Amino acid sequence: MSRHRRTRTGDNRASLHIEITNKIIAELEAGCIPWVQPWGTAAVKAPLSMPRNASTRRAYSGINVLTLWGAVIDRGFSGQSWLTFRQVLGLGGHVKRGERGTTVVFADRFVPEDERRRAAEVGEEARAIPFLKRFTVFNIDQCAGIPDDIADSTVRLSPDQIAPQAEALIAATGADFRIGGALAYYNMTSDFVQVPPPMAYFEPINWHRTAFHELAHWSGAAPRLGRDLSGPKGSKAYAREELIAEIAGAFVCASLGIVPTVRHADYIGSWLEVLREDSRVVVQAASAASKAADFLLAFLPHKIAVDGEGNEAAG
Repeated sequence: MSRHRRTRTGDNRASLHIEITNKIIAELEAGCIPWVQPWGTAAVKAPLSMPRNASTRRAYSGINVLTLWGAVIDRGFSGQSWLTFRQVLGLGGHVKRGERGTTVVFADRFVPEDERRRAAEVGEEARAIPFLKRFTVFNIDQCAGIPDDIADSTVRLSPDQIAPQAEALIAATGADFRIGGALAYYNMTSDFVQVPPPMAYFEPINWHRTAFHELAHWSGAAPRLGRDLSGPKGSKAYAREELIAEIAGAFVCASLGIVPTVRHADYIGSWLEVLREDSRVVVQAASAASKAADFLLAFLPHKIAVDGEGNEAAG
């Protein structure tokens, strides 16, 4: 690959990161939390769920979840199912005249041929180069002629399944999960989660929300996903980890039919600080949050698929 092309690829990644970050910053400054949407209100038509590709039935991941949730709310779509233009045509349908799509991103790595040759000559492992590209998807509401069984691809739990499923997931993780005290936290040194008893919460479902936030921290420990959890409170590393846990908790809750909320609204100022300093942070945090949510949800006895479509923006 030429130096010019590598530079252009890097510029494209930086431009996408800045564009995404500026939108998230604007929402946070306006008091809107991108991973907490007003599901179930009169203003929102779509049901709570993770956005999915209607053709492959696989869930989007990382920053794309926040992007697509935002589009559903902003544009009043009635569902969380999406298709590329080619998928619409392949299913015998068409995009309605005048509709504009929503941009999502694809992140991956590849090894250029000259790098393969260099590595072979010196006996080293070839270095992969990350790339990030845009592509466009359309909500099912923007399409016509799509078969009914394809259009309705949302996986939902009935209301009486939500709490039992959430409690089954907590138990199935095998985490040292302790109930008691007045504070919720993850103890990294002794590797346990502690959450106050359910009766300490005004709404019982808040206990589940809190549990999944703390389990998101637990997922990042060295024996599991190996995130950096060492940042002291008030540090930028601590703010990043809190951002990951907030988004991961929201993804787990949404997958289980629990409306996400902000567990630590007082951290918004520190999140804004790290986002303004590094445009890659929110994309990286959303990617890490998807990995944490996937890790936790994989423990479900009857797994709810929240697999990424290879389209999360990482790094």
